[in-house]
Amino acid sequence: MHPILNRNLFFIKEKVGMFKASNNYDIFNPETQELILTCTEEKLGFFTKIFRFTKYKRNTPFNVVVKTTKGETVLTVKRGVSIFLSKVEVFDEKDNLIGKFKQKFFSIGGKFDVVDANDNLVCTLKGKWTSWDFKFMKENQELAEVSKKWSGLGKELFTTADNYMLCISEVLPENAPARILILGAVMCIDMVLKE
Repeated sequence: MHPILNRNLFFIKEKVGMFKASNNYDIFNPETQELILTCTEEKLGFFTKIFRFTKYKRNTPFNVVVKTTKGETVLTVKRGVSIFLSKVEVFDEKDNLIGKFKQKFFSIGGKFDVVDANDNLVCTLKGKWTSWDFKFMKENQELAEVSKKWSGLGKELFTTADNYMLCISEVLPENAPARILILGAVMCIDMVLKE
């Protein structure tokens, strides 16, 4: 696992553009406002680009690669065409499958099970459909939170609705594979639930 994933705070900002088919993000250290990761959607096919401008955008496949500012791959999030439920896979920097996200069928506001490569439950992503507040829960313990609200030093970065904060709990040890899955899931929230 790349050591940059041992951080506990990540500020995610979507890159805005006119008529853009791909999803691209910058990830900052919210305390210093330093760019630490870039997320680009690679390998977009012609038909995928066309469908991104239709009501079927949420059903299109994606392949998001998260890299350091030096170009080192940290993780990759992939999904094929989605008809009813999304099944997203997360790979580490060596392209090994780390885990998956399985969307719950009748969930209001969005709910995913985050599982490892062997389909063992790691945690559950629960959200409120009325806001941008999501929590990664394992039993009754919060492992991480994604929110639009942030009162730290980086609060001036929050200028549009496409920005949010990932706060990983201190209870999650360094080098825990769940860290890769949690950061990958944040991309999944945006592209699957909030598009």
